[in-house]
Amino acid sequence: MRTYLATLVMGATLLGAAVMAPVLPAQAQDGPLRIEITDGVIEPLPYAVPGFVPETPAAAELAREISRVIAADLSGTGLFREVPASAHIAKVTDFDAAIGYADWKAVNAQALITGALSVNGNRLTVRFRGYDVFAEKELGTGLQFSGTTDGWRRMAHKVADVIYSRITGESGYFDSRVVFVSESGPKDDRRKRLAVMDYDGANVQYLTNSASIVLAPRFSPTGDRVLYTSYESGFPQIHVLDVGSVQRRVLSADNGIMSFAPRFAPDGRTVVYSQSQGGNTDIFTMDIDTGTRTRLTSAPSIETAPSFSPDGSQIVFESDRSGAPQLYVMAATGGEARRISFGAGRYGTPVWSPRGDMIAFTKQNKGRFHIGVMRTDGSEERLLTASFLDEGPTWSPNGRVIMFTRETQGASGRALLYSVDVSGRNLKPVRTPDGASDPAWSPLQN
Repeated sequence: MRTYLATLVMGATLLGAAVMAPVLPAQAQDGPLRIEITDGVIEPLPYAVPGFVPETPAAAELAREISRVIAADLSGTGLFREVPASAHIAKVTDFDAAIGYADWKAVNAQALITGALSVNGNRLTVRFRGYDVFAEKELGTGLQFSGTTDGWRRMAHKVADVIYSRITGESGYFDSRVVFVSESGPKDDRRKRLAVMDYDGANVQYLTNSASIVLAPRFSPTGDRVLYTSYESGFPQIHVLDVGSVQRRVLSADNGIMSFAPRFAPDGRTVVYSQSQGGNTDIFTMDIDTGTRTRLTSAPSIETAPSFSPDGSQIVFESDRSGAPQLYVMAATGGEARRISFGAGRYGTPVWSPRGDMIAFTKQNKGRFHIGVMRTDGSEERLLTASFLDEGPTWSPNGRVIMFTRETQGASGRALLYSVDVSGRNLKPVRTPDGASDPAWSPLQN
């Protein structure tokens, strides 16, 4: 029986660019085509994505661009390997024509993605289907996305998210953004400003100028606001910025009190942060609307870099109360904390996974920096990277990829962004126009 397309039409606005949003929940694939990404060794799954069919003259260029972004998303995970167009036997010129499975089997394409585009004025419609070639059946139901033409990259990311989800059984992360500190100028006079981009480095937009130092931007749970630390007043103070309007305000403005390392609670209404006063640094929370503050720690040591668990019940943070920076977990209301890191070296910048099962961290040991992960009880520590300086991990929305800062050595050294799979595979740079540091991944966009 023919499978009909489910039509999903949506519209949203992000930083002035009209885009569409996803909507169908990803369907679990119960057929034979499946990548089990919980296992250590993964053989990339070969797939083909022939150029999408332009159904109107104005759609030809976007048809090529969208199919290329989809391929870049899937292949960039390291879980998929594209069968190049030069190897294709079959050509897809009619989106509704029957699939010649034998031709795709002959080039060992286990998955096939076909699509069609139409452009009317500034409106773009994308239809697509995925196929399990060897089972000779569709991967779930075909879908249709509609929006404005300037949101075409988001449509491509959404198509890739659906295909990724149907093959892996997990949610994707392609339709997401990353806020970071853009760095330019020589190392001894570095200029820093906040910027936001697509997860793959495209569509960079600057949120602040470089008149003052900015640090540690962090997305809200809904992706519409960003917390960061600014030295605009001469003291580190916490600001909150609306991503759509680029309007910002100071959350903490007490003279002589340094506030930094902010991060949203899962409810989006509370901020946890560090406050330094009188030579002591402790962790506090603040209600964003009322400004009410609650002190969570009162140790004579330095307590910083707090991060909530996804359910909001616990906080992991960095403390040198044992003599060197280590990781601790306490209840979100404060109280006694338990140490979870016991390996050699110094631990810092912990971040709780959105899946709730792991904590990513920075580790310094024997002159090298590492990005690592451990279970929330401190067990099963694994180091994923090693370099002169790796730091500041952030999780993808599905908890499968970690982005971080890598700084190269020497007077001409630069800070750049890299990503790595949680298994330690697929280490690669994330291209940005200038140097970049301190990335923070957004949730999936709506």
